[in-house]
Parts: sequence; C-alpha cells; structure tokens
Amino acid sequence: MSIDHPSFGRIDANRVIIFDTTLRDGEQSPGFSMNLAEKLRMAEALEELGVDVMEAGFPVASKGDFDSVHQIAQKVKNAVVCALARSGGKNDIASAGEAIKPAKRGRIHNFISTSPLHMKYKLRMEPETVLEVIEAGNRAARQFTDDVEWSAEDGSRTEPDFLCRCVETAIRAGATTINIPDTVGYSTPEDMARIFADLRARVPGADGVIFSTHNHNDLGLGVANTIAALKAGARQVECTINGIGERAGNAALEEIIMVLRTRHDVLPFTTGIHTERLLRTSRMLATITGFDVQPNKAIVGRNAFAHESGIHQDGILKNAATYEIMTPESVGWTRSSLVLGKHSGRAAFRDKLKAMGYDALEEAQFNEAFSRFKDLADRKKVIYDEDLVALVDDEVRDHARIRFISLDVTAGSRRPATADLVLEVDGARREGHAEGQGPVDAAFNAIRAIVPHDATLQLYSVGAVTEGSDAQARTSVRLEEDGKLVDGQGADADTLVSAVRAYVHALNKLLVKRDRAEPAALEA
Repeated sequence: MSIDHPSFGRIDANRVIIFDTTLRDGEQSPGFSMNLAEKLRMAEALEELGVDVMEAGFPVASKGDFDSVHQIAQKVKNAVVCALARSGGKNDIASAGEAIKPAKRGRIHNFISTSPLHMKYKLRMEPETVLEVIEAGNRAARQFTDDVEWSAEDGSRTEPDFLCRCVETAIRAGATTINIPDTVGYSTPEDMARIFADLRARVPGADGVIFSTHNHNDLGLGVANTIAALKAGARQVECTINGIGERAGNAALEEIIMVLRTRHDVLPFTTGIHTERLLRTSRMLATITGFDVQPNKAIVGRNAFAHESGIHQDGILKNAATYEIMTPESVGWTRSSLVLGKHSGRAAFRDKLKAMGYDALEEAQFNEAFSRFKDLADRKKVIYDEDLVALVDDEVRDHARIRFISLDVTAGSRRPATADLVLEVDGARREGHAEGQGPVDAAFNAIRAIVPHDATLQLYSVGAVTEGSDAQARTSVRLEEDGKLVDGQGADADTLVSAVRAYVHALNKLLVKRDRAEPAALEA
C-alpha cells in the first residue's frame, strides 16, 4: 500500500527510503571528527550517491554543529536535510528548525528515551511525563516543517504496550516518520520483526506514516535486524557509510543496499542509490576520518572480491558467478591496477584522477598531488592505483590549521635520534628541533615543540600501500586528550614523513574537537 509523505509525495509500497546518518551518528565514532569543509564534501558525495535523507547534525550541541547543518541545508538540492533534536530539549527544536530553514526539503528528527531503564536512570521521568514530552516536542517541530520524525530511544527494550502509546502520541502530534532504534544493538531479527508487526497492527494511524529502523551493531546483527524490519513493514532504514558509529557502529549502508540488490528475489524493494558510487564514497569517508576500512569488510574491503584459493581462482576464470554473487564493477571497483609513470604529464594525471573519482580537487590540492606523484615516480619503479589513492587522499585531508612542510632526521645505534621539522601553523612557518629514543619519537617530539599539547599517543601503526620494498607507507595515529579521541592518517614513500603527516592530521582533528561540547542532560 502506498503512503503520502510531505517530502516525497506518494511513496510506492516497496520503495525504501535511505536515511544516512554518517554526518551525525557516524561522526560520534570514537576517534572520528569532521570539520565544516569535510562535512560539506561528504554531504555532496552522499547526494551524488543518491541518499533520500541525510542527517546533518545536532544543531543545539554547538555553534559548529549548527553551522554545519545550516550550510549543508543551503548546499544540498535533492536530499532531505535532517537535524536532530531532543523532544524535550529547551532550545533543541527551535535550533533545529532554524538550522534547516534554507533547505529545499527539511526535516526535524526529535527523540526521547522510552525504555524503563532509560526513563528511570537517564531521564528520571515517569512514563506519563514522557508521553507529555513526546506530544509537545512533535507539535513544536511541526511549527517549522511538515516533515517530522520521532524516535523512541532504546525502543527495542521498551515495554510493548507503552511503546504503542508513545507511537500513537507522536503520530497524533504530527510525526510523519516513526523510528524504532535498537540503540544498544541488543535485539535479534526476530525481535525487530515482532516490534514492527505489533506497532503496525495495534497503533491507530500507523497506516499513514513511514516506519523507520535504526540498528546498532554491538552483536554484529545491525544489517540482519534492518532486513528483518523491512520484511515486517518498515520502509525507511537509518544507516552509515562503512557502518561507522558509536561503539561497534551502525548498520552499514553499502551492505544493506547490496543485500537488497543481490537478493531482490526475496526482498523486492527499490532504493535511489547509485551502487557504482559506493566504493568511492566509502574511500572518501575513510580519508576524511583517518580510519581505514578493514580488509575483509563486505562490499568495500580490499579483499571483498579477492580470491587466493586455486580452486576459487579456477572457478572465477571459467565463470565469475561461481564465487562472486555480485560484480566488483557494480559497487565501483575497477580491474585496472598498473598506471602512470615518471614521464606522465599533468593532463594524463588529471584524467587518471577523474577516472578514479577525484574530479573535485581544488587547484592547489591537484598541484601538490601532482608534485608528490612526480617525486614518487622518481623513487618507485611501479606505481599502482593504490599509490595514487594514498597520495591524493593525503592532500585532501584536513590541513586547516597545521600543515607539514619538511622533515630531516638523523638516527643510528650509537647516538640519540634527532629531528628537524618545519610546519605551517595558522599560515605561519615554524621550525622545531628535538631528540628522541628513535627517529619516530624524535619527530613526534619536534611536533610537540612547535605545537605544544597534552594529548597522549594511543595508537601508532604502519602498513604498506602496495607490495615491494619501495612501497609507500601508510601510517595511522590515534591521540587522546581529556577523553576526546582522534584518528589521523598519512602516506609517503618515507615512513617517517608518513608518520608525521598522520600525527599532524590527528592534531588538526583534535583542534576541531576541542571546540565541541555536549548539550546539558535532559531531566525532569
């Protein structure tokens, strides 16, 4: 049965709305953080991917969050731009309404906890008070937009009768989308199917709203629970690129989409996602957050379409369908690997980057990337796609406050290592000299000499971009300061330069995160 929706008009019964929350829930991943420019780049990529709704942030949380939602609302042309708000927050809904005002289509997503555990210990509210807050919050949101979503936080652990009362209250107060999140990833697919079937059967007005499912992955069931909810009548899925999010993350958008596409025989649903852009969007997010996708990650991991077993390779050569249930090209992978050389010019380099999805580089970023490519071509015999991805990603990462310029290191077994480092900090050139227990320690101490800070190094990891002793190094760094975690990445043919680039990337993110604050707790 089709449904009329204020933002989408008449929606076919099998059309699934893709609600992406990478920019809001996803950014709450430990160590992840995006500045305004990065959020705008990601919003543009999500729109090109074809998401229906993008949750752009939590405007009341900080001025930075408000500004990012407001500017995304100005920039996005096709997707609904959504702002999060607490149903009973003093200024939440007004702030959300103001933030989405420029949007062609805007949504306010308000929420409150409904489980006995959350009501007693988090909210310290009685059930009747929660019902009053739900009604007031949704009526207030309708003053700003006709597209209002309400979520029952910890809905999967809420008593069924009370959940029905909450949903009925939200619908009566004007909510047009009802979201039942598995906030802590506790549920099984059977639980989710029962919850949605029960609500659709028992709640007055349920046939006139979109039911939405939002599943966390604490037990590894995020995607499975999402599919179960769809089969039980939900028609909006809330998900993130690469499955990022708090703790073990959210249900992964790319996995949900390819399940629906690959198993259309038993899941006859449609979406507006352009699947060939999945890999490109995944890689962009990994670059921005400084956190690589695990190699065996479904759909977008580098091993997702790799075959080492001789039996598998033989089958693939005879007929790809023997061991591949989808084509690599369908999600954005390409078969080519060997690329440019040291004699390649700017035009060939630009064409190659465009073919790889880097068609929106600023001129300064392109020039620096080309310069680094020529330097790499002089030092490395064979250059692969992965090499280009590594060095270009390095240029488009956040360098808003601090930028690497140069590094000279001396090290050996008979004397302390020393590092002479040059950084650009807020537009000014600064130099630092330091000693250390080894070359990496000396380089990191030189960073501290130039940019004093109290963050501690929680993770330092080095890997090779491609095979061979001349492979570029890709370094990951995690810093912690006052409970705030940030991840950084860097790549270079020189392992030490790669390490400094990663540390500088993380430090830039830490400067952004310092300015953020949590809104005051909501209590009775």
